[in-house]
Amino acid sequence: MMELVCPAGTPASLRAAVDAGAHSIYCGFADDTNARNFPGLNFSRPEMADGIAYAHARGAKVLVAINTFPRAGETELWHRAVSDAEALGADAVILADLGLIAHAAERHPSLRRHLSVQAAAANPDVINFHASAFGVKRVVLPRVLTVDEIASINRDIDVETEVFVFGGLCVMAEGRCSLSSYISGKSPNMNGVCSPASHVAYAEEDGELAARLGGYTIHRTPAQAPAPYPTLCKGCFKVGTRTGYVFEDPASLDASELLPALARAGVTALKIEGRQRSRAYVAQVVRNFRQAVEALAEGRDVPLGTLARLTEGQAATAGAYNKIWR
Repeated sequence: MMELVCPAGTPASLRAAVDAGAHSIYCGFADDTNARNFPGLNFSRPEMADGIAYAHARGAKVLVAINTFPRAGETELWHRAVSDAEALGADAVILADLGLIAHAAERHPSLRRHLSVQAAAANPDVINFHASAFGVKRVVLPRVLTVDEIASINRDIDVETEVFVFGGLCVMAEGRCSLSSYISGKSPNMNGVCSPASHVAYAEEDGELAARLGGYTIHRTPAQAPAPYPTLCKGCFKVGTRTGYVFEDPASLDASELLPALARAGVTALKIEGRQRSRAYVAQVVRNFRQAVEALAEGRDVPLGTLARLTEGQAATAGAYNKIWR
């Protein structure tokens, strides 16, 4: 059975994910070391200890995401996060920065290391380098690859692969977002924020909901219509005579129909995005995907179409998995 790796932005979401059938939980500390550094999310050290204990008691693993890039000369916070993750009993750390991966391999050799999607490792050469140089055991593949490309990569590596199957998409190369940095002054890769809450504002205007980011209007949603997540890349803009989504449509990834193909491609683990989502959302998505991976493992048909109302704007896409352009 493929491993189901599920998000937890809070201790309550961790418990909900475990109870719904997650094989592994990924979460982060409440600081700049993880790429979902939003107010009210993430874990203190005592909360992480309790969460790991809760998961382990029920047969689930906990993977600690330390997947932002340390600022030059300020590595102490990131080094402490790796050390604390090991001391608290984490089953693995998810790392992106090359220097931090080297540090973990040298100072914490027994701590399992996964390569974050933030590292954008999309070919066998770079994956094999991380495996041979730093003992990386798993790579989270970027969301820019087709299923055939994933299969080709798996034939040339001796490392586990993990892929996203549900949740938000990023139009940039896995967090390298100049758009968000420009408008908010916060780097997703270094500060762990995309569309920080302090920069988001809403206002009802002429029967529409106007969403603003950093003072710029990025979307107007008619009354009663589902509103997209307030990121600049999913904003609706006027370009010449055309008004529409210039960078990316407000849709979520749903690759549930591709689970058999991903299994044949040699994928080890399936990842659900959504650490900023509610525990009710997490529980429902995890429960549905647990049923799907169990059905696949038992040779039954995978249930489809059960998560449509949980997608962004109630619209879904298979993303790059089925891309046909070249």
